[in-house]
Amino acid sequence: MKNLKNAIFYIAVTGGFTALMYWIVSKGKALEIGRNIISPTSKDTLFNQFLVSLYHNLQHPLAILLLQIITIIIVARFFGWVFRKIGQPTVIGEIVAGIFLGPSLVGLYFPEYSALLFNQDTLGNLQYLSQIGLILFMFVIGMELDLKVLKNKANEAVVISHASIVIPFALGIGLSYFLYHQFAPINKGFLGFSLFMGIAMSITAFPVLARIVQERGIHKTKLGTIVITCAAADDITAWCLLAAVIAIVKAGTFASSLYIILMAAVYVIVMLFLVKPFLKKVGDLYGNKDNLSKSVVGIFLLTLIISSYLTEIIGIHALFGAFMTGAIMPDITKFRNIFIEKVEDVAVILLLPLFFVFTGLRTEIGLINDPYLWKITGLIVLVAVVGKFFGSALAARFVGQNWKDSLTIGALMNTRGLMELVVLNIGYELGVLSPKIFTMMVIMALVTTVMTGPALDVINLIFKSKAAFIPKDVLNDKFKILISFGNQEKGKSLLRLANSFVKNQKENTNVTAMHLTLSDEVHAYNLEEYEKETFAPIVNESKALNQEIDTIFKATVDVENDIIDIAAKGDFDLVLVGLGKSIFEGSFLGKILGFTSRIINPDRLLDKFTGKEGLFENSPFDDRTRQIISKSKNPLGILIDKELNQVNEVFVPIYNSDDTFLVEYAQKLIHNNNSKITLVDINDQLKSNFVLEKAVEGLTEHYPSNVEVLKDKQLNAGFFINQDLMMISLESWKTLVESQSIWLSNVPSTLIIKP
Repeated sequence: MKNLKNAIFYIAVTGGFTALMYWIVSKGKALEIGRNIISPTSKDTLFNQFLVSLYHNLQHPLAILLLQIITIIIVARFFGWVFRKIGQPTVIGEIVAGIFLGPSLVGLYFPEYSALLFNQDTLGNLQYLSQIGLILFMFVIGMELDLKVLKNKANEAVVISHASIVIPFALGIGLSYFLYHQFAPINKGFLGFSLFMGIAMSITAFPVLARIVQERGIHKTKLGTIVITCAAADDITAWCLLAAVIAIVKAGTFASSLYIILMAAVYVIVMLFLVKPFLKKVGDLYGNKDNLSKSVVGIFLLTLIISSYLTEIIGIHALFGAFMTGAIMPDITKFRNIFIEKVEDVAVILLLPLFFVFTGLRTEIGLINDPYLWKITGLIVLVAVVGKFFGSALAARFVGQNWKDSLTIGALMNTRGLMELVVLNIGYELGVLSPKIFTMMVIMALVTTVMTGPALDVINLIFKSKAAFIPKDVLNDKFKILISFGNQEKGKSLLRLANSFVKNQKENTNVTAMHLTLSDEVHAYNLEEYEKETFAPIVNESKALNQEIDTIFKATVDVENDIIDIAAKGDFDLVLVGLGKSIFEGSFLGKILGFTSRIINPDRLLDKFTGKEGLFENSPFDDRTRQIISKSKNPLGILIDKELNQVNEVFVPIYNSDDTFLVEYAQKLIHNNNSKITLVDINDQLKSNFVLEKAVEGLTEHYPSNVEVLKDKQLNAGFFINQDLMMISLESWKTLVESQSIWLSNVPSTLIIKP
């Protein structure tokens, strides 16, 4: 009755007021008399009017800007993914994406499309948006700096850092002496040109360097600490120098720039001694709260904007103000994390690619159209490498580092990345760098960043260094289990399972818990705290189980291959991993695995239909698990976790003679955990295979009260309710899934083992 009443009211209101609006519009037609309004009448005219309207909509500045952003983000993410797959920083791919969309490639081969999408008249909005992205990014870079490291470990690092600045700076100025006459803009003096060449040679990309240090697993070593400290000191020094260089270039002479430098000094003093204490008080008041109020976030963002505005007005660029604001943020990890999470995704994913493309639009590789110009480009790269790589390496060697560490420091400090592009764009905007020299310097930035990874590999090969992230206790003759977890709850389940295999043999066993995280998800300043928080639930669980564990933590760009490599180098006897998401989520098999989502992985679906992967190699495992299965040389266990709390009741389906190895794992569970094992004989396999039959008989004789053998026909729903775990071989799991047995939907947590 109530629904009928609501329906009548709805029809009456909407129908009545619609009729009223139609009546008013009809009467309003009379008001058009005398206004010379032409109304299209034919269908052709109406359609033409639609096309004209559509064309005007497409030409609207907002529509063009949105299309530019869509194109840039898609291309930048694609190139970033490609370069990440080949072991290079994502930022290199995004820089290449900018060059790809610029006049060097798309503009050269598809000029009409380039003119339509990146018309000079429409680039103003794109430029300002990219500058906003840079301001937010520099704010994050400032927050990433751990100033406590500079205070505590600055002795050797400052010597190396400043040597890595002054040597390439001097070489850059020396190089500019030979390049000025031919490549400097006609209306710019030598001082500004030479200073920008010097600062461009001496910059180091702190974010890229920090990621590489994490990915190489050396962040906990003395070498990693020195490199991070060097890069932090380099970053601060270089940005202060850049502010001074900008002031000199804008003023024209050093003497006239003193006013700007004096105002900049006053600004820095105010930020350090007035603004910083104020922000610290705000941080102390609100830093412990789970969620910051909009008012508090507003205070800090307003401080960022005012700071950037002041440095722009003073004449040392808005980016310095953003960097300074980030550096003086309250030294509270949780507080900084919240702001980084709020700012970084928008800055890095949405706005920063706009800067890369804008740089690409300025980079015309076609300008370097002569062998002589390529020789000059090669000379610039050579001077950059000699100044930064060998300058840093020699300084490190002088302060007492061995040759391997010295060369490693040099290779890392030679990384320029995004920071170099920022400097070059500032020089271009100030008119100090001509298009040709700008293009040459962009090529230098790419080459010196790309060469970092290969250079480190060569250094490690020469000195035959081994991975430093595997604990020494692991490299022995004990029975070793490696558990690799992403989710902490799954990690605890994996640890409980591992403990069940070794509980009563602790002197002869080793359990190692490993967490690998993507390198762009952690920051250098809070790496240790992130690691501590990640392992805290696992360590607490190990204490509750009275199970000693070693830990491995590593930032990486290739999680699955690192799991395989670490397992192989540690010579682990069993590797336990959790199962990720599957193509079958929401389906019959998805219900078996405990998934409820209806989302389907398009890459997995494509592989399945194109036949690139066999049905059971491709599913029901996620991409990461599938790669680990196919490449791992160690015994591997994949846990489908359904809140595994204990391993007291375990059943083991036996499908064929290859399942004999499962008897050994069943024996470990009985001996160490006193588990009750139910062997399920599928289609009388025990009678048809002598080896399998004898293995089961031996287990039954040794542990008569712990072992029971049942036929698959004897299983019912009540049986599965009392089971904690199903342990099954990989091949048998494939067969089981193919059969789609009715009792599959009732299985408990499942351990799939590949021998």
